[in-house]
Amino acid sequence: MNQWYCSVCHEKFDSKDQPDTCDVCHADNRMIMNIKEVPQSLDQVRDLARKKLKGICAAYPSCDGNFDKICQREAYGKPIGLGGAGQGRSFRSNFEALENIQLNMSVLGDHFEPDTSCSFLGIGLDFPVLPSSTAGAQNYNDALDETMFCTSVLRGSKEAGTIGLRGDTWFYTPDDNPSLNAMKACDGYGIPIFKPRSQDVLKILIEKAENIGCKAVGIDLDGCGSTIMARQGQPVFKKNVKDIEELVKFTTLPFITKGIMIPDEAQKCADAGVAVISVSNHGGRVLDSTPGVATMLPLIREKLGDFITITADGGVRTGYDVLKMLALGADAVFLGRDIIRAAVGAG
Repeated sequence: MNQWYCSVCHEKFDSKDQPDTCDVCHADNRMIMNIKEVPQSLDQVRDLARKKLKGICAAYPSCDGNFDKICQREAYGKPIGLGGAGQGRSFRSNFEALENIQLNMSVLGDHFEPDTSCSFLGIGLDFPVLPSSTAGAQNYNDALDETMFCTSVLRGSKEAGTIGLRGDTWFYTPDDNPSLNAMKACDGYGIPIFKPRSQDVLKILIEKAENIGCKAVGIDLDGCGSTIMARQGQPVFKKNVKDIEELVKFTTLPFITKGIMIPDEAQKCADAGVAVISVSNHGGRVLDSTPGVATMLPLIREKLGDFITITADGGVRTGYDVLKMLALGADAVFLGRDIIRAAVGAG
């Protein structure tokens, strides 16, 4: 008799052979492992991720988008995987913009114990770091089911003391949306970020999110550059200010606009009534040759002042990077690629 462990809901059960599904959360056998093989350290999680993401991501110590990394080398001229668009310049710009920011330590003053707790849209968090709105993980070597990927991120976020965003991609539909399915299983504890679909489709998705009890909703405006959505019969559109105003008024939930990199456009979104401006270039995965997020973040904060919540993502790999983004003007920081690796490696 062997003991098995579900990496989604942490259920343990005895069985001679590996179960096909978890009786509690219904995760399939890709998320069930022998209790003796459950990773006990971050290094072990990364080792498992490397095996499952072979040919896509090698979980390098330095995730910088250079051509010596398999994600960028293999992505050029092929489906993007975890690499950056084109030659990966935007991916590298994110990394380099943060790398070029230096920290200095203040050593004089009254002693205090740091308190990382914060409030994000009225939600109490233990620290200002949230999993970003990634999607499509099931396409990475079929390493895990998409809904279980979303569920793992949402459950893990709550257990860690934060809240997870979930994304949108070409095989998500209003009738079968893994992000919303996972949020329903998690009693609405999550924030869906939708692609900039037609206004009518977005309203259907937003209404579903409201009925589930989600804490906020949003759209990643830079998703209008996603060619795969259109190729798969799921068109996306550039939005104007009236479109944003219409969606903000349509929902009772706080509204997030993600993918903002220009100060004037950040101001227009703020004027349209959004609750959060998310400074992001989609992890360098939509348009090549953009500035790094850490370059544009302080300009956007200067433009908007202190009266609106601003988040940032792009190139964040360590707590030092989080600290830099906060110092540059972010109220909270989103993580993307690291969350995918963690979910693939250990649920």
